[in-house]
Amino acid sequence: MRIYLESLGCARNQVDSETMLTLLRGTGARVTDDPAAAEVIVVNTCSFIEAAADESIEAILSLARLKQEGRCRRLIVTGCLPERYREQLVAELPEVDLFLGTGAYDRIVAAVRGELPPGACLLPDPDAIDSHTPVARQAMAPHAAYLKIAEGCSRHCTYCIIPRLRGRLKSRPRATLLTEARTLIAAGARELTLVAQDTTAYGTDQAPPDDLAHLLEALAGVDPTVWIRFMYGHPESLAPAVLHTLAAHPNLCPYLDLPIQHASTRILRRMGRRYTDSDLLRLLESIRATVPDVALRTTVLVGFPGETDDDFDRLTGFIQKAGFDHLGVFAYSDADDLPSHHLDGHVEPAVAQERLDEVMALQQHISAQRLMRHSGRQTQVLLEEPPGEDGLWIGRTQHQAPEVDGVTFVRPPATPVPGHRPFVCGAIVPVRIVETLDYDLIAEAL
Repeated sequence: MRIYLESLGCARNQVDSETMLTLLRGTGARVTDDPAAAEVIVVNTCSFIEAAADESIEAILSLARLKQEGRCRRLIVTGCLPERYREQLVAELPEVDLFLGTGAYDRIVAAVRGELPPGACLLPDPDAIDSHTPVARQAMAPHAAYLKIAEGCSRHCTYCIIPRLRGRLKSRPRATLLTEARTLIAAGARELTLVAQDTTAYGTDQAPPDDLAHLLEALAGVDPTVWIRFMYGHPESLAPAVLHTLAAHPNLCPYLDLPIQHASTRILRRMGRRYTDSDLLRLLESIRATVPDVALRTTVLVGFPGETDDDFDRLTGFIQKAGFDHLGVFAYSDADDLPSHHLDGHVEPAVAQERLDEVMALQQHISAQRLMRHSGRQTQVLLEEPPGEDGLWIGRTQHQAPEVDGVTFVRPPATPVPGHRPFVCGAIVPVRIVETLDYDLIAEAL
């Protein structure tokens, strides 16, 4: 049986997709990149914001046409969309044969085989997900793989639906993660990116408790040539021990992803976050003092209910002071199942979009300035894409995370260098940075 899987949304969703594909391959199923050639199509959805839910619906309806025009005999929808909208989807999307929620990806084999009731929406309690099950995955990009270290979140941010969709924080045991890391490295991974909804809270739910610093220490020792980074940290749960661990191991990337969401104390309180802009500035100062040459990434949310011009000015002023290397910005997406929906002072979407555009223009200038410090430096790049017509390879330094940051364009050596690894995807090669752009770097091989 040929299977096609469309994976939408974040890196955490990608791990779930890879897990499902690995389970299916274990039964002898063939995975195809061509949906028209598939007998079964699976869409792993996202519904974190309205735009993501719309994208999921569009993908489902587009692929559903292949039940008439192609070989498709069964269409299965998994992930956050059915978890959030439940039986409503069963009535509105009759094209879909089966819905599986976020905690049901282990049912994918039975779903593909047609062993589950058609038209059903299977939604196990997210808090009952067995986080202790070791999983051997085949990564979609084998040289740069994601490692999900926990599921769910125990925080109560008023704009976020994740705890309802994926339950409370459930950290995976360190031994399980080390086993999975070794499997991914043996399959060719040269970089592991740790993901969760709140990575810096890792282990706090376990008995006895574990922590991210000890997990990073253990992962750094698996293979000192493999890069390790983590995404989706939280300012309130970032421990000093994590910073000291990052500074102590060359293969732990000097990189921190710490979404702050805002810098106005009033808006942060309405969001359910308990720090202030002064707290954040002290934290960033501590990070930069402890981790030499660290790259800082954050995410901010504009247009949140009650955000005034003064609140927005405090945010842009903070962004200028902080000088983040990488920054993502989202406009608030309202829904009636969010606590923030019931707050007063909702911001017009057009105003939120204007604020988003202003933040991005500001960050473009900051990014260009921050990248200039790399000019002339010698560093290493993980090659990810072979050269196009311009002859430049595409890769990333330790300061650039996969998919969300800029890239480094690399000019290969004119002739092979004795003793150096050949230029192939997945190789980590020495380079010198020769030019900096707004978001990207240009380097020449050494």
